Amino acid sequence: MTATELDPEAPPRSRLRFFAAAFTGVLALAAALAAGHLVAGFINVNASPYLAVGNGAIDLTPVELKDFAVRTFGTYDKLVLLGSMAVVMVGVAALAGVLSRRSPVPGTVLIALFGLVGAFAVFERPDLTAVALLAPIASLVVGIAVFLLLHRIAPRVWREPDADEKSGTSRRAFLLGGAGVVVGAGAAGLGGQLISSSRDATASREAVGKLVPARTAPTIPADADFAKLGTPPFLTPNDKFYRVDTALSVPQVRTEDWSLRLHGMVDREIRYSYQDIRSRPLVERTVTMTCVSNEVGGDYVSTSNFIGVDLADLLAEAGVKPGAEQLFCTSVDGWTSGTPVAAAQDRGRGAMLAIGMNGEPLPLEHGFPARLVTPGLFGYVSATKWVVDIEVTTWAARQAYWLKRGWSQEAPIKTESRIDSHRGFANVRTGKVRVAGVAWAQHTGIEKVEVRVDQGPWQETTLSQEVNPNTWRMWWTELDIPAGVHQVFCRATDKSGYTQTDQRAGTVPDGATGWHNVTFTAA
Repeated sequence: MTATELDPEAPPRSRLRFFAAAFTGVLALAAALAAGHLVAGFINVNASPYLAVGNGAIDLTPVELKDFAVRTFGTYDKLVLLGSMAVVMVGVAALAGVLSRRSPVPGTVLIALFGLVGAFAVFERPDLTAVALLAPIASLVVGIAVFLLLHRIAPRVWREPDADEKSGTSRRAFLLGGAGVVVGAGAAGLGGQLISSSRDATASREAVGKLVPARTAPTIPADADFAKLGTPPFLTPNDKFYRVDTALSVPQVRTEDWSLRLHGMVDREIRYSYQDIRSRPLVERTVTMTCVSNEVGGDYVSTSNFIGVDLADLLAEAGVKPGAEQLFCTSVDGWTSGTPVAAAQDRGRGAMLAIGMNGEPLPLEHGFPARLVTPGLFGYVSATKWVVDIEVTTWAARQAYWLKRGWSQEAPIKTESRIDSHRGFANVRTGKVRVAGVAWAQHTGIEKVEVRVDQGPWQETTLSQEVNPNTWRMWWTELDIPAGVHQVFCRATDKSGYTQTDQRAGTVPDGATGWHNVTFTAA
């Protein structure tokens, strides 16, 4: 199809002006994404082609690059991904418009390809049904329609005596049409957001009310932290608790819609509702959790009083069959993890199906209505958020999300320590300098922490009161720091007698190792 065929009055050699052509492609993209987001608002926010492609990009990203993003951007890694996608898509849309200066065919083909990619991304989502394909179909139809419309009325380079008059007329029509597209796309996008947000789980969470455990955790002693000396508070506030997951949008699951299916290598399949769990005698446990993406000295470690029920009790009710090796756990958004059955059944470890943190229902971003918490194991094998399915099976039968990407099957948290005060490159006075930090070796416990200045002798620090072996432990000491630039190192020894290694290793495949150190300048 040629420009002449679309508009018989257009001269055969007319073509769109450069910037008008690029703008045509960008406006068509905006309209397409807005239409898809609007339709997704009625179905599932993850059906939005933009988010579906973003989720697909996360799944396809190499482990090393994904780990780099988490280390570099922290909780903003997803925002960076979406922003990068937007830049690329705008660039491609503008290119599609420029390539279509003489004929709309190239742009139409590229828009169709965009639509097919979005449809494929939606189709591949494990948490979506076939009806979710209506969102990318809407994107495809609206994108092509808007592109063809704007292409027909966009300003052109004419080769006729009355070119200025024609150009002015088409420019006015294009500006009015473009303004209409902008307004319509904005309204559609906002409408989709409002519709999807109207079904969020905030009200459901608020209706849960206060969680009162039948067995409360022991009171945290006053000397469990040295916050006044520079360590974190012992219990991490919910809004400060680290968050690392693959969800571009926080899953919205209401308690009345949630259930947990426990099946597989069990004597009887059981499905629990939220009320089934809430009405049981709840237990509260103080647990420190650590992410496998935590670099040496990193912040992806936090502590909370989790409230829930013993996972071992649920497994006992179902009756785990001999030979079972893992709990293949699935989140509502399709993410999976594999928890060792032995760890889940170990009552001394205290694995939980948790529904609360620090006296409140789980925050939405931390797994509301329910998540798993298995002390002593990195989160990628032990802490499925928004959990809806637990299949008791073997390692050979099912392979979880991160195992497919090269991470280790077994993931015990490593003995590590960190200096919190002073931070790196601090300027201090010569003489006595106070340093403080935290150490952890969940399910084993910390025996001691030592520090040294440069290559000097190791000096043992003062430890805080131990709360339990599944939690971190704070430390502090004073060092004699002479004038100049110096490095201070720390290392921890756990209760098994193991002293953390100085050998630096990255987070892949089973967690980082090495001594944390900071540089001071004393004067």
